[in-house]
Amino acid sequence: VQLQASGGGLARAGGSLRLSCAASGAIFSFNAMGWYRQAPGKQRELVAIITKGGSSDYADSVKGRFTISRDTAQNMVYLQMNSLKPEDTAVYYCNAKRSVVNYWGRGTLVTVSS
Repeated sequence: VQLQASGGGLARAGGSLRLSCAASGAIFSFNAMGWYRQAPGKQRELVAIITKGGSSDYADSVKGRFTISRDTAQNMVYLQMNSLKPEDTAVYYCNAKRSVVNYWGRGTLVTVSS
């Protein structure tokens, strides 16, 4: 399983970015897919997740600002990030879960300037 994340970059506070994750296999084969982030000196944390059935959940810190979505035909998962804040600065990782196994892509850096 390969996960390729893209779309990171530099944004100003209040701005938007859209992250994309391309999966090498059918995303329906995974129980869930999501986005995690890790800021310097901090532990990796869950940002958003979408289950096989289409349910989604978010970290409290991003609720109302971020939206996770998927395109099952293209095997893509997206994270639309609006109203960005400097504290959103982190490396963002795409994740896929199949049973008890987690798959990770290489991260994409998001930097939000104040």
